[in-house]
Amino acid sequence: MQRSKFLIGAIGGATAVVAVGGLGTYLLSGTESTTGLDSSSSATVDGHKALSAQIVAGRTQSKYHPLPWVGEKVTGVTCPTALKAVAGATVTCTGRTQGGTAIDIPVSVVKTTSDSVAWKFDRS
Repeated sequence: MQRSKFLIGAIGGATAVVAVGGLGTYLLSGTESTTGLDSSSSATVDGHKALSAQIVAGRTQSKYHPLPWVGEKVTGVTCPTALKAVAGATVTCTGRTQGGTAIDIPVSVVKTTSDSVAWKFDRS
């Protein structure tokens, strides 16, 4: 009887660890970000508020490879222009994998408010 209780407890504990690990991976591997449009993070493109290219590049690089089993590590991410704070606006940033291969990272605006922009990137 003791043995079966231990086995059930061990299986339940392992299941909980896997579930928490899966949830953590899901939360940390997200490719969406919401950023405020203040004087230090914004620019103007064609008369529209825009998120500066440096902010988009830095956040994309930091979120591209959040865990060893999610995504591939990239370095030197740059974006050619600021990301307009207009739903549907896009920009393609570039970076390099650890092997030195250049990759394109599409970035698009999901939603905007008067003082923030929600945007996401596509992980290859």
